Amino acid sequence: MRRVRPFEEHSQRYEEWFERHPFAYRSEIEALRSVQGDEPTRGLEVGVGSARFAEPLGFRFGLEPASAMVERAVERGVLTVRGIGEQLPFRAGVFDQVLLVTTICFVDDLLQSFLEARRVLTQEGRLLVGFIDRESPIGRFYEEHRYENVFYRDAVFYTTYEVLRMLRETGYRSPDIVQTLFRPPSEMTSPSEVREGFGDGSFVALAARR
Repeated sequence: MRRVRPFEEHSQRYEEWFERHPFAYRSEIEALRSVQGDEPTRGLEVGVGSARFAEPLGFRFGLEPASAMVERAVERGVLTVRGIGEQLPFRAGVFDQVLLVTTICFVDDLLQSFLEARRVLTQEGRLLVGFIDRESPIGRFYEEHRYENVFYRDAVFYTTYEVLRMLRETGYRSPDIVQTLFRPPSEMTSPSEVREGFGDGSFVALAARR
């Protein structure tokens, strides 16, 4: 559980990142919204953190292993329980959307997490994933400076190609993909545009059908 401890001990530091980088945060929200379509009727965010994404994207339910984050998510109105992505405590076919944002680099078994998300989705449900591409400028920076960051020192970053391959292996189809963050968050003076595809932007958002 090494990857959980920083979120227990530094929850306020996590919150402060969004306050210091509002344009990057808004850009990520808009990228996810562009592939989301309608807000979910019954949506679950896995690794909900403090519900910084669940709340504006209309996800009413959350799952989170760090108790300090669970408290913050509940304060934002998201019904959240403790648990891990590899073993979701929900019955099959109950959610129309499952969301993972900057979560895939912290799970122990990403393939199993994708399979579990697929299990709890309805027949026409969709999985939304937002992540930093390892081959992007920000991804390379995080990799090079991982031991300077309490959150990312034990993280495992993925390329977009790796994520797409694992989605295919776990049965997902027809992903819509967009990208944003074309400069470091600290240099942004306005929200970044959202473009189709990947390869230039550091933050990738995709939606894949079950």
